[in-house]
Amino acid sequence: MSDIEIISPLPGIFYRQPSPEAEPFVQEGDKVEPDTIIGLIEVMKQFSEIFAETHGIIRTITIQNGDAIEPGQVIAIIKNDNE
Repeated sequence: MSDIEIISPLPGIFYRQPSPEAEPFVQEGDKVEPDTIIGLIEVMKQFSEIFAETHGIIRTITIQNGDAIEPGQVIAIIKNDNE
């Protein structure tokens, strides 16, 4: 097994949940699939979904809800189970 870093493709504000009242998309320890949404990035009132893009388990989420994020910044680390 190896660790996969999920990298931000763009700058903006990172959100771990779809709305303030909702549960986070994922938590550390959750099993994910390639199409699992792990968060949203807001840029000028436009929201882009960020996907896990691999099978595995969320090891670490490095960005907190509402934090500013830059391109290339690590959002999460997933323990990949494809091997």
